[in-house]
Parts: sequence; structure tokens; C-alpha cells
Amino acid sequence: MASNSVRFTVQEAAEPSGEVAVDLRGTGPSLTSYGAIIDDVPATPRSSSKSGAPPNQQYLNLADIERDGEVYQAADSNLALFETEMTVRPKISSLLSRLANSEYVPNDGEKETETALQKSQLQDQSSKMGTLMGVYLPCIQNILGVILFLRLTWIVGVAGVGQAFLIVFICCTCTMLTAISMSAIATNGRVPAGGAYYMISRALGPEFGGAVGVLFYLGTTFASSLYILGAVELLLTYIAPSMTIIRGAATDGASVDLNNYRIYGTIILVLLALLVFVGVKYVNYSALVFLGVVILSIVAIYIGTFASPFHSGGTPFCRFDGTAIKQSYNCSYADMNDLLASNGTPFTNPFYLNDNGLLKLQFNGSFQSVNGIPGLKGGDFKENSASSYMDSDESRPGLVASPAQTAQDITTSFTVLLAIFFPSVTGIMAGSNRSGDLKDAQLSIPRGTIAAILTTSLIYLTCVLLFGGTVDGVLLRDKFGESIGGSLIVAELAWPSPWVILIGAFLSTVGAGLQCLTGAPRLLQAIARDNLIPFLGVFGVASKSGEPTRALILTALLSEIGIIIASLDLVAPIITMFFLMCYAFVNLACTLQSLLKAPNWRPRFRYYHWLLSFSGVCLCVVLMFISSWYYALAAFIVAVVLYKYIEFRGAEKEWGDGIRGLSLQAARYALLRLEDGPPHTKNWRPQLLILARLQEGLLPDDHNLLSFAAQMKTGKGLSLVSSVIQGNFVENFGEVTAAKHSLRRAIREEKMKAFCQVIASSDIKEGLSYLVQGSGLGGMVHNTVMLAWPQSWKTKGSWKTFVHIIRVVSAAHHAMLVMKGHDQFPSNVDRITGHIDIWWIVHDGGLLMLLPFLLRQHKVWRSCKLRIFTVAQMEDNSLQMRRDLESFLYQLRIDAEVEVVEMLDSDITAYTYERTLVMEERQRIVAQMKLTKKEQKLEANQIVDKAHVPGAPHNPGPALDPVTRCVSVADSGQNSSMPLFQAQPESLQLPAPGIDNVRRMNTAVKLNEIIVHRSHKAQLVVINLPGPPRANTGGEESYMEFVEVMTEGLERVLLVRGGGREVITVFS
Repeated sequence: MASNSVRFTVQEAAEPSGEVAVDLRGTGPSLTSYGAIIDDVPATPRSSSKSGAPPNQQYLNLADIERDGEVYQAADSNLALFETEMTVRPKISSLLSRLANSEYVPNDGEKETETALQKSQLQDQSSKMGTLMGVYLPCIQNILGVILFLRLTWIVGVAGVGQAFLIVFICCTCTMLTAISMSAIATNGRVPAGGAYYMISRALGPEFGGAVGVLFYLGTTFASSLYILGAVELLLTYIAPSMTIIRGAATDGASVDLNNYRIYGTIILVLLALLVFVGVKYVNYSALVFLGVVILSIVAIYIGTFASPFHSGGTPFCRFDGTAIKQSYNCSYADMNDLLASNGTPFTNPFYLNDNGLLKLQFNGSFQSVNGIPGLKGGDFKENSASSYMDSDESRPGLVASPAQTAQDITTSFTVLLAIFFPSVTGIMAGSNRSGDLKDAQLSIPRGTIAAILTTSLIYLTCVLLFGGTVDGVLLRDKFGESIGGSLIVAELAWPSPWVILIGAFLSTVGAGLQCLTGAPRLLQAIARDNLIPFLGVFGVASKSGEPTRALILTALLSEIGIIIASLDLVAPIITMFFLMCYAFVNLACTLQSLLKAPNWRPRFRYYHWLLSFSGVCLCVVLMFISSWYYALAAFIVAVVLYKYIEFRGAEKEWGDGIRGLSLQAARYALLRLEDGPPHTKNWRPQLLILARLQEGLLPDDHNLLSFAAQMKTGKGLSLVSSVIQGNFVENFGEVTAAKHSLRRAIREEKMKAFCQVIASSDIKEGLSYLVQGSGLGGMVHNTVMLAWPQSWKTKGSWKTFVHIIRVVSAAHHAMLVMKGHDQFPSNVDRITGHIDIWWIVHDGGLLMLLPFLLRQHKVWRSCKLRIFTVAQMEDNSLQMRRDLESFLYQLRIDAEVEVVEMLDSDITAYTYERTLVMEERQRIVAQMKLTKKEQKLEANQIVDKAHVPGAPHNPGPALDPVTRCVSVADSGQNSSMPLFQAQPESLQLPAPGIDNVRRMNTAVKLNEIIVHRSHKAQLVVINLPGPPRANTGGEESYMEFVEVMTEGLERVLLVRGGGREVITVFS
């Protein structure tokens, strides 16, 4: 994006010289989305003078662009109809020009990578590679590793030709299925640097992509250690044993070998890292030399299989009873008996010895010196077709080896051999890892990778058949060639000399290590540039030549750790897990994209199907656990930890990944299922619509409201935080957007799992009504509305809105929660101890019981105990009520103390009467005078002061009893203890006006006295919210006063009103 600012200026009719500035880098999504392209809109400079402008320019389509002091006309006169759109969107010519001249145009979800991608464009296009050099040859070099030269003959001898062929076929099938999935993903859009990581992350999301990307990077890095150690083993064991530096420094020869491996491995690692540092171009040139020698070695093997019958002398070895005798022993029955007679131990197995400790006579003539590589005419193919799986230390199945016989060093089986062979087919990502260095990654990755897999699969499969048809089966099972003097069997097979194979194998391992050191730093650089893992950000920096120098240094250091381990057997299983996990997720990505059929899923590669990709997923997972179940579990645990870390850090990336598409499909399915009917009582939980107030600056006023909602929900169910901005939506769109951002920020701060919604409405009450009616989608809608008690309702008149909300919620049959004293409620970091008191006055479907139980699931309220109070009237049996309530709570599985409170006195005190009188007098005066808010507050205070002055005259109302100072209404025949909670109290036919208010006030005062007496130390009081008066009947302000009186003196109160349905059940 250009660094200079762009400003649109609109000349208005009323004020020709005025300007309206529009910042392209503002919050508007359309401006931001296309801001990078607007800078490139072809424009024609003209005079900056505005004197000649028409006085009636009223539309943005006549906008000017001012840049660096020059004014440009952005619109084309031939497209005047579309001038409005062209001021914020590019012309087609500009867009096409930008697409043609840039490697990648970021979308809304990937703007953060634009800078890095622009830097990558500095690389000379001529230095980039095509299919042959960039993909095919690197894959060939990585796939053809040491397994072909060191282990394939042994696998054929133990498993037999048929099962060995199956092992190779399964492994090659796995990589081919992965290559097909990778080809589909790679041809579904441009693939910048990152290769497999980029494809997985953009297809499965940043969490999966980051986790698998790091594991794949580690696997590629430690693979370089594996190949380097293989090269050192070939060098010191077969090529030049005299180069050993440390000789006999330890009693354990293995320790001496490991120290030599560490020294030479470090030297080779430094040399290869320096070659990579010089530049990838030189790596490719050296790779050609290495690969050329490898190809010559393979050709030598093929020629040797046909020329072996003509070798003079062949490859003799000693064969005895279906086993191979080590070359250090004479191949003679007599010599063996002589050795046994002189207390030698060539044979220790009683199967071969008689009572005198000598070889049995029946084995005379069993020692044969035969040609181990007779060639295709030798007829060994049929003999080698059967498998010979053995346990450790066996020379043939079921027979423990003697010292003179070659033995197996591990227990073999089909799955073990499969796990050993699979690393030989890895390396198919060598080309995709260098996608940033390819001229056309979409073309090169599918063609080069599939061609490389076909080539190497053909080599492996034909070698299995040729080895089985040309080499004696007993010699094939000699893993380390002890019967032929410790030589490589495949080297003895090659033509014209074993040195062709030895040199070719050495260069093959060195070349494979070089490819790993080339691809791994680029993979790490791509991960770092996406900023998924913040502490890796330093490795996203490239050198002036575009090389990831810092990432290369880290890769070399990690590779050195593998070299220090110096054990192929320890490093290989870990590498296999990392590669298989990456392959599995590539297949999973293609499966999801194919099944979801997203509009953007349009790969040019057509030869794919979701069944093939899904088969690849299953095959990879099976191979992981077959290879090593504990390493597989460890790899999954590491992946889960990385996934949760990236998720915890808040990977706010929108890449249009398949997981998001899958979530949308699952959400759609679930919403359609929810439409079938309301949830069962056992599944009912409060789905909250939280009505939040906004202060000046559009900041939420009720943070404790969000905290309390989070404590009640504990991350379960639906939470929707909503607010209303007064005004027209078109004119207040910016404020609505800013309010949403503010609410989202507050939600994150409170660690809630909630959605937010802000609407604009000309009337606040109607806007709140819209939220109650229309929030949610399908069956996923709220069933409970939550808000804070308006503390300053007497002066600000907010009681009208509050009562209106209660009526709307009641009409919608939703439950309602009102927090009174919300500023005193605890935050999420507090820990509360004490009691939660429930005052159960009227039945609300069990909501009063359920809410405190849900609260106690949260760590803030976990230490609190429940107490339930219920009110008994004159005709109630208090003892029976207590027993029934205890039984009810027992069946509900809720632990709580129970207390029944009796309200028997129905007399109205003088205080109650005077409080009611003050309330009515204030309402009457305010209504008559229609005072301002400030004047209302002053007048109300004067009325209260006057009412409490001794001897002040006032309307005495009904006569008071001279002793009790009470007004008795018992003779009316009505129950006056609980009129506040009756939906429609019947008329008492009392002559004095306002007697209904007196009765309600009496209930509020007496309840308050009882509640304060018993619950003044409670951490939270939960009580029923009385129903409001009917609409158009008046009394709304009196209603607010009644609730205020009922809850006076209580620090934290939760007022609850049920929605008209049962929400808790005693049944399972």
C-alpha cells in the first residue's frame, strides 16, 4: 500500500470552498479493502484551483484525488454512471494491471502478509525455478535415501517378495494420495512461500496450520540430522573406516562410534549450511551433481541384476541349514567340530549338538559355499516369495542363533518392516517447501511431485522384484552382510563395482540433508511472517538477497541436536511421525474443501476426489500408530499444545479456511435441528440477551454485568451482548461499528464466550423491543434477558424504558434477570465466601433454584453456600412447607439450607402510609408542574424533607390506631400480606384513594424488614421480580418505588422473573 495519503474532496453547493476528507485507511470496510488498489487508479493531473467547479456538485462521483499537492480526477467521463463506485473501487484496467504485475494480492483476511509478500517480490524472477529443477529433482533426491541401499534387501528377505511388494505399495500409495490432495490445494490459488504449511493453514485455519507447520518444520530439520548421520555411517563403516578419529577411547565400541558420528556430523552440517547460505541457486547446482551420482547408482543396480550371472566367482557365502554362517568361520563340518572340541563355541543351540557337544552327524554335508547372487536364472524368486519373520536373536524362524550364525537384531513383523521402510518414501514436500522460489507453483508442484512419486515408486517396486529374483534368500536376511565380510549386499549386486553404490549412497544422503536445510528455513520464515506464534517473529526477516538467514541459523542449531543424539534408531521414528501428521492434514484439508464445496474451491487439478483424500487421512493415521504408538501419541500431544497456544494467543486470522466452512455447515445443521421444537426441561439453560448501556465515547457502562453473565454461563450456551444507539442507522453507521468494537473488547476483557449486536433506532424503547424480538437465529435464540437496575431512575426518567422492557420480555415469554447494585458485584478475579440467599416468594418455573446452582459452578462463587427462604402466609402450615421444600431440593440434587418465614401481621404501619403519601405527592406535583429534570430532583427532595418534619401538616388519610399507629385492613376480607406479587389484585372497595399503593408499599416494607434481618450479611440475595402494572393503566413509577423499597439496605440483589415454563426437573 502506498505510504502517501489519498483524500477525496467534495465541493458542496452551499459552501463551494468546503472540503470533506475521506481517509482511505479509516474503519470503513470497503475503503480498507480496496485502499491498496485505489492508489494505483490511473489519474490525470489538472489544476488544483476550485474556482471553476460547478456550484451544484452534490455527489461523490465528481470527487477529486489530491496526492502530493496535485489534484487528480479519478473518474472516467465515459463511465460517469459508475463514478461513485470508482472512487472506492478500482477500475478493471487498474485491477488487472496490479494482478499482472504482482505475485499476490491480499484479501481482507490477509493484509498482514502484504508487506512480507512485497519484499519477496524483490527477488529476481529469472532466478526462480521451474518444475524440473524446483520440484522434480529435489523430491527425487529426498525420496531416494539410505533405506534403498541399506535396508530394502533385508526387508525383501524377511517379508518375502509378495509382502515386501505390498509394504512398498502401501507406503507409495500413502504418498501418492497425499500428492493428489496437495495438487488440488496447490492449484486452487497462488501458493507463496511456505508450501505445505501455507496450504494447511489456509485450508484448516491458523490453529491447525501453525501447529502442523511447526511440527513439519521440526521434522524437516531433524531429517537433515538423519541424512547427515546416514552419510557419516556410510563413510566410517564402508567407505573409509581409517578416517575414524577416536579409537578405543572407551570400552564400549558403540560409544566410540557415536563420538565419531558427532564430530563428522557437525563438520558436514557446517559445510552444508554454508552452501545453503550462499544461495539456493548453488544448492540446486550441487544437487544436480549429487542426484546424477544417485541415478548412476540405481542404473548400476539394474544392470547388475542382469549381469550378475556373468560375474566371475560371484558372491560366495557359507550356507548351513537355511542359515548364513559368518565369514570369520570356516565353511566345513570338520572344522566346526574341531573348534567345538577345543572348547570353542561356534554352536551353542542343543538342536545342533549331540551328547558329546559336537555337531550331529546328520548335519554333515550341510555346510555349502554357494553364490549369494546367482542372478535371475538362479530360480530364487519362488524361494524368496515366502516370509520369514523372526524374533530377536533368531537365525531362522523358531531357531535361536549360535555365535557362528547371523542373527536378527530385532523382532520382525509386517508392521515393523512397514514402519522401517516408510521413511524412505518421505520427502514429497521438498518441492512444495520451496514454493516461494518457483516460477509457477500451481503448475510445478502437481507435475513435479506426482512425477517424482511415480518415478521413485517404480524404482522401489522393481527393486523388490529384482532383489527377490537375483539374491539368495538366506543372504537377503543377513541384515549387515556378516556372511560376506560386512559388505553391502546391494553394493555387491551392482555393476561394475561396489564403489558405485557406496559413493552414490553417500552423496544421496548428503544431497537429501542439503534439501532439508534448504526447505526448513523457508518453512519457518513463512510461519514467522504470519505472526501466529509471536516469539518466532524474529525469524521472519530475510536478508537483502531474500534468503532466510536467521531461520537458517536456528535450523542448523536444531539439526546439531539430532547429530549430538547420534542414533538413527532414536531420531527416525520422530521424523516419521512429523511427516505422517503433515500428510494426514494435507489430505484432511482437501477432504473438507471437497465436501464443503466452497465457492472458492476451484482447483485446476481435476484428478482428485474426497474419498481418495479421506483414504489418505485414514492411511496416515494408521501408519503413525503402526510405526510407533507412543511416538504417535507424543506427536498428537505436541500438536494439541501448539493448537491451544495459538488459540489462546488469539489467532485473529481469516483465511477462509475449511474449518470455518465446516463450522458454518455444522451450525446450519444444528440450527435446523433446533427448529424442531423447544428444548426439553433437562436441556434448558439461560440463553442470555444482555442489554448493555453505553457511556459517552461508546464505552460499555456495565462491566460487572458482563462479568456476572460470564460467571453464570461458565462458557456454556448462548450469550448475546446488545445495545441501542439513538438515531438513524445510515447517519450513525460509524458509531454503531465503533460500539461493536467496544463491546467486543469488553467481552474479551471479561473472557466471555459471547456475540455482540448493536443497532440504531430513533426510539430507544423501540430499539430495545426489536432486540428482544429479533435477536438470535432460528432455534438458537435467547430465552432470558439480563440488564442492570437503573440507579438514577427518579431523576432521569429511565423508569419508563425499564418498565417497557419488562412488559416486552413478559409478552415474549422470556425470563428476566435484573442486577441491582451491579457496581458492587464481584469481578472474575474475585473469590467470594459466604451465603447466597434465595427468597422464593412465587413459583417461577424453578429459575430461582437453577441460577444460584449455575453460579456456584464458577470459581468466583464456588465457596458460597445456598440458603432458601420461602414465605408462609396465615393459612399455610410452616412445618409442612419446610418438609416439602427439603424433599423438593433433595430430588433436585441441590444442597441448601431451608427456612420458612411467616408473615402474619397484616396491619399497615404509619411509616408505610407516610412513605406511600410522599411517593404519590411527588408524582402528582411533578406531573402538574412538568418540571425539568434538575427541578424534579430539587422538588422531590423538598417534599421528602417536608414529610419528615415533626408536626408538618399532611393529608392524614385513613385514621390510625392510637396505640399501634397502624391502619387495619383485615376486615376487608382480603389477604393483604402479598398483594405486591399478584398480577391483577382485586379491588378492595376501600373508600380512600390510593389504598392499592398503600397495600403494595406495606408488602414491600415488610419483606424488606424480613430480608434485611436475615440476609444483610449475604453475598447475594436472589428474589422474585414483581410483575409490572398493565400498560396504559399508570402506576409505573409507583412500581419502581415498590421494588426500590423491597430491596433497600441490600448490597447485591438479583431480581428474577420467570418466562412461564418449567426450567428444572426432578427426573433424570
